[in-house]
Amino acid sequence: MKLKTSITIIGGCLIIFIFIMLPIVLSVQDKKEEYVSTIKGSSFSLNDINNNPITEKSFQVQNVALFFGFTHCPDICPMTLNKLSIILERLEKENKTLKVFFISIDPERDTPEIMRDYLNSFAGKFTGITGEPEKIFKLSQSWGITSQKIFSEEGEYTVNHSSPVILLKSGKYVDRITHLDDIKTSIKKIKKYL
Repeated sequence: MKLKTSITIIGGCLIIFIFIMLPIVLSVQDKKEEYVSTIKGSSFSLNDINNNPITEKSFQVQNVALFFGFTHCPDICPMTLNKLSIILERLEKENKTLKVFFISIDPERDTPEIMRDYLNSFAGKFTGITGEPEKIFKLSQSWGITSQKIFSEEGEYTVNHSSPVILLKSGKYVDRITHLDDIKTSIKKIKKYL
């Protein structure tokens, strides 16, 4: 008798839990889809670090990753670029390709020459983009990237910024990876779209 009562109570709790959680789960899914639909990027015209023209059409190749950062970044940017470098090596072994764009959010300091030297330390695997601050700012905002200069008392500054790696398929946002995702998780997310 006690077992039957326990099963009935557990079953009732499970039904109540489902009725409470189902709307929450569905609303979270709706918010994710709403978020994804708002991230579209904008039209733009810039040059890469080799003075080749780059526009939104450059992101419409099959599989693209965008990472907004800066060369004076002390930790997250070099760690993320290093992780992306390892990911590219592993994907190449499987004959899979991913085009990675590193877009400077500090164009005042990140000249094409500085970015070229910086990216060479990652075996030149990334396409660097810098340019007019207003254009870079609009481009970063259109992909949901926030950034803010933080000044020290000496007048030096760093840039606090959001740092996801934005994954695009045929120019459209499909997912993102963060610096907290390990390499295995990152590759798994990327492979879903390759």
